[in-house]
Amino acid sequence: MAAADADATPPPTADPTSPKTVLGRYQLGRVLGRGSFAKVYHARSLSDNKSVAIKVIDKLKTNPSIYPKIIGEVAAMRRLDHPNILRIHEVMATKHKIYMVMELAKGGDLFAKLTRRRDHRLPEPLARRYFHQLVSALHYCHRNGVAHRDVKPQNLLLDDQGNVKVADFGLSAIVQTPLNNSNHLLKTACGTPAFAAPEIVGRTRAGYDGSKADAWSCGVILFVLLSGYLPFDDANLVLMYRSMFKREFRFPSWLSKPARGLITRLLDPNPKTRLSIEGIMEDSWLKNQGMVYPRSVSLGDMASLEENKRSWSMESTSMNAFEIISMSSGLDLSGLLATGDFKGKREKRFTSRESKGVVVEKVAETGLKLGYEVERREKGFASGGGGGCSVWLGKGRLVLSVAVIEVAAEVVVVEVRVVDGGGLGLDQEELHWGELKIGLGDIVVSWHNE
Repeated sequence: MAAADADATPPPTADPTSPKTVLGRYQLGRVLGRGSFAKVYHARSLSDNKSVAIKVIDKLKTNPSIYPKIIGEVAAMRRLDHPNILRIHEVMATKHKIYMVMELAKGGDLFAKLTRRRDHRLPEPLARRYFHQLVSALHYCHRNGVAHRDVKPQNLLLDDQGNVKVADFGLSAIVQTPLNNSNHLLKTACGTPAFAAPEIVGRTRAGYDGSKADAWSCGVILFVLLSGYLPFDDANLVLMYRSMFKREFRFPSWLSKPARGLITRLLDPNPKTRLSIEGIMEDSWLKNQGMVYPRSVSLGDMASLEENKRSWSMESTSMNAFEIISMSSGLDLSGLLATGDFKGKREKRFTSRESKGVVVEKVAETGLKLGYEVERREKGFASGGGGGCSVWLGKGRLVLSVAVIEVAAEVVVVEVRVVDGGGLGLDQEELHWGELKIGLGDIVVSWHNE
């Protein structure tokens, strides 16, 4: 990482309206996206006049706990050099700022492209083109010991030629190759619920194979590209995960039989029998069945050949994709671990790899240690319905209801709700949340905002 002592500010004698420069090397342009601690700018290199994107991270506004994720993102991107992976050119730092100089993808993100279409889906040949390039990029990542773990349309950017650029490695994991070696299984729960493999939030104590988790995400993406909607989509996360584990989804009538077969083998809740990335590359649908390609042509080149045979209009966007990049070091589990206001009663959620009985006992034990009165109940407020029990915790005017729902044999979701706050302020309630969180310790996979 290059370092310097001055931030990106114009020289003292410069016109204040003149463009800002970064360490005398890049001229900043318009803002492309904003995150909680970073902005992404269009910029121009002063040495060769080429356009780039620069992610500017303000150290003074960034929680230090984010730094390892930033370092992990940079480490992953620096070891990868593939035409369908967004390139990072260099990283510079000053006393107050970090600058990540990256390849500029002018075509926006794939999610935006889908939302602009009336039916929110793509023609099968175009979907195959993008899927070719995604699979090629992930196969390269896995061979080089990188699991992406947050593959979704928002993280698939498009260049000005309409080629996929896999971005946002903020949640990636780096292990020694081969990635699927049993000694290199992963344990961190992360990703976006609708696209994350079920074993990521399950009770797989030995860990999970990052490459197989990415393969599941590929199955969800292919389904979305061809159908225009998610295979598993429910505001009730408990019901959504039950559908995943039971493989309950419906194909639209227009999907071809080969495409259905590929998706079915990818959306297998059992990672051991799920189709691998290598298996995808041999699938007949991906090879377009009757279409013949030269043996020496790579997957990326195959996609280009297919595009040359068909004329597709590749719309250009105003770079809203970089709102995703600007948040690339964040953990997006907001859909699963939401904090909300349900008719004035606040709630938080977490997942656990322990059994329902173990979680109930740990909650009761923690409540007693913290001075709560504890009452176990067979049925709670659990929104998922069925298979749940709860522990009620009372201390003074504060009453908490902790519902434990077993989504499947592999995953437990716990919902903690303030039933009666007794007039407590939000600061006081946060203190109680913090005490409970510390007391529950390692039975928790992840809370909201972690």
